[in-house]
Amino acid sequence: MLGEDHSLVNEFPEHLDSIAQLTRSDAAFAKAAQRYDALDKEIRHLELNGAPIEDESMNQLKHDRAVLKDALYRTLVDTS
Repeated sequence: MLGEDHSLVNEFPEHLDSIAQLTRSDAAFAKAAQRYDALDKEIRHLELNGAPIEDESMNQLKHDRAVLKDALYRTLVDTS
């Protein structure tokens, strides 16, 4: 679905406490989470505005978001 919010807290609501704690205590996690949410916001913006970029570029953005999401999830699971 176009324009869907895939922010970290929406993707992993069961890990809200861990996300908040890691964001405060783990600089690498905080930086990756910030990058993930920025990518998600950029993708949503592009989708809602007719994606005025090449398909390859959009696919790369989505790939980068997925890679970050996987890494962040692994960290969340490992600290739970």
